[in-house]
Amino acid sequence: MANQPTSTKAQEIFERGLTSIRDFIAPSVMIVEKDYLQLGNLFVRTLFTYAYPRYLFTNWLSPIINIDKTLDVSMFIYPVESRVVMDNLRKKVAQLESSLAIEAEKGKVRDPKLEAALRDAEALRDKLQLGTEKFFQMSLYFTLYARSKEELDNFTKEIENILGAMLVYTKPAILQIEQGFNSTLPINDDQLYIPRNFDTASLATCYPFTSSELTQNEGIIYGINRFNNTLVIFDRFKLENANMVVFAKSGAGKSYAVKLECLRSLMFGTEIIIIDPEEEYKNLCEIVGGSYLDVSLTSDKRINPFDLPKPIKGEEGQDRLRENIAMLHGLINLMLGKLTPQEDALMDRALIETYALKDITFDPATQNKEVPLLSDLEEVLSNMEGAESLTQRLRKFTQGTFSGLFNQRTNIDLDKPFVVFSLKHLEDILRPIAMYMILGYIWDKVRSELKKRILVIDEAWHLMQYEDSAKFIMGIAKRARKYWLGLTTITQDVEDFLVGRYGKAVVNNSSLQLLLKQSPAAIDLVAGVFRLTEGEKYQLLQCDVGEGIFFAGFNHVAIHILASYMEDQIITTSPEQLLEIEAAKETETAKAEENTE
Repeated sequence: MANQPTSTKAQEIFERGLTSIRDFIAPSVMIVEKDYLQLGNLFVRTLFTYAYPRYLFTNWLSPIINIDKTLDVSMFIYPVESRVVMDNLRKKVAQLESSLAIEAEKGKVRDPKLEAALRDAEALRDKLQLGTEKFFQMSLYFTLYARSKEELDNFTKEIENILGAMLVYTKPAILQIEQGFNSTLPINDDQLYIPRNFDTASLATCYPFTSSELTQNEGIIYGINRFNNTLVIFDRFKLENANMVVFAKSGAGKSYAVKLECLRSLMFGTEIIIIDPEEEYKNLCEIVGGSYLDVSLTSDKRINPFDLPKPIKGEEGQDRLRENIAMLHGLINLMLGKLTPQEDALMDRALIETYALKDITFDPATQNKEVPLLSDLEEVLSNMEGAESLTQRLRKFTQGTFSGLFNQRTNIDLDKPFVVFSLKHLEDILRPIAMYMILGYIWDKVRSELKKRILVIDEAWHLMQYEDSAKFIMGIAKRARKYWLGLTTITQDVEDFLVGRYGKAVVNNSSLQLLLKQSPAAIDLVAGVFRLTEGEKYQLLQCDVGEGIFFAGFNHVAIHILASYMEDQIITTSPEQLLEIEAAKETETAKAEENTE
């Protein structure tokens, strides 16, 4: 027994030398100032609520709970015995009635504030007496976190403005910042203790456990809200613009999600136009009875870049030549490489003269004649002094290997409600040029007739690598709303898309964003552009295929994209499933042939 104290002391000394949980979670530094404290690299401030309006609407804390910033909310509820409250209310009612009687005797104008207070007190007494209400006191605190003092001050103003708009007033816990911080830790210790009175109904409106929802009465189903299992139903054409960007790593389900949206939108009468670089939309196009146009050197489908835009209804007298010459400048920059200022001036004159060969001038009355071909431009350049280099570089597109694709008249149409342009069999060097031409042709069609349409550009990073095509995409994104068009851009190379100013402009002009699983190399760039929290970054790194975050305007939800069995069979891109479907088709065909015999 005599050795026990010594043994206990030795054990305590030994345990002090061990690493504990507190060592892991403790900050490296804690500096307490008058109105904030510094916790490691974070700046922290606690606000307490001191005044509430007469009425509180249900879920009034939702804007704070769903804000895209880091904060802790702590709520302490203290039940009060009804007997004590009834005694206090009896005294309060007597005081109010006395005040009203005195003012009436003096002939003063009635005081609505006193009358309202008396009615509220009497109503609460009745409810407490009947047992339909209970009485509580509640303390409500908000602890805000930021990376700098300036960011903390801005965050504080934002919270104060949100709550102030609802007549809920807050103050920082000046000279009690440490106690305020401790009050919002998960240790159930109200060290500030600044309670306010609430009845059951008022307290119920403060219930803080809400989650974001994105459900409308119209639109299509995009998926399931992962937090509360509600449906994400949305009509993209109800936003300020109908543009959408989809970012994800390869295999995360980008094309699957977009195909599902296209299939469901088609059922509501929306026309779909898709630029398909990998032949992923062929099965879907064939099933819905659309037009699948294979754009390649061996295909018979052609687009003449010299076609003038179709006249817009109500604007038949407009000059369409200038607009198409501007488009041709961008196309030729892609075909021949960046032109020098001298070459650009020569090309501008050559394009005007090429149209003049067909008697087409800037007079709108002449612009319904047959347009020239690329070979006509080569002929004009060959007769111009100083254009020898341009002529030689253009020749491979008129007489050389690539002549068949760019030097023939247009023989395609976009009459069907589902149209896919396939670029799979087109050489990589020609893809940006072909996509630019196709987009120009589509844009002319879109402007000529006002209809609800969705234009999908898969692997859009191909176009964003070149300034002229990137500028063209940005122009469509900015102007699509006027023509009832929703532009959907899909890419897996986030860095190539977002580093340039044109890619960021496309994102800024897209009211919808769908972020699926991201790679660790791209997550910081994505998080910076979309202002993701650390939790959302982790979610995008760890989520499964078809899971991510769906942004619509100022709202966003964690989404799980699901398709029905029939939809899945139509839109799947899984090689295993595609082989199974193909084998099933061959079996059915063989059976049909046997029955015929």
